[in-house]
Amino acid sequence: MLKCQLWKIIRIYRTESSVLLIFFLFFFTFVTEMHAKYALALILALQVSVSLCEIPDPPQELVDKYNEYKGTFYKRLLNLLSQAQTASGPMVEQASQDGRGQAVREYAETLQAKPEFQAFVKVATALGEEASPLVDKARLKLLGAYQAYLRPYVGEWLADTITEAKVYLDKVMPAE
Repeated sequence: MLKCQLWKIIRIYRTESSVLLIFFLFFFTFVTEMHAKYALALILALQVSVSLCEIPDPPQELVDKYNEYKGTFYKRLLNLLSQAQTASGPMVEQASQDGRGQAVREYAETLQAKPEFQAFVKVATALGEEASPLVDKARLKLLGAYQAYLRPYVGEWLADTITEAKVYLDKVMPAE
């Protein structure tokens, strides 16, 4: 009965993304009926309260600065991972020749061949692709809220802290 009510609500309030629909279906099938009603009321109240507040869009220079920091961070991570892979290469090669290493490799190959695992990977990939625009929209709204409410108070301090941290990060975890 609860599922029928949920489908009626979903048909009435067409949401922008099917990720939200999947979340509703997953959440309400595993929650008791009474808790589901409370959760639905809470979600609808939050949706109304979020739609009432208007967060301004961030300026382009803030978005560019954020994207620059994010790109540098990813470069640092990739560089660190490649260094770790290079350092651990001989140990992994030695472990793969061991009997236990062979068993782990065979298990991983059989797991990848299973249709259940392949279906899980496809669903996870589709959810990631579908959630990407929502994450970008949320990121822009958070940057807008930072610009409007926090940057006047902590902007200079945060910029100075990031600049000081870059000096140490360039020594420990360089971007190139």
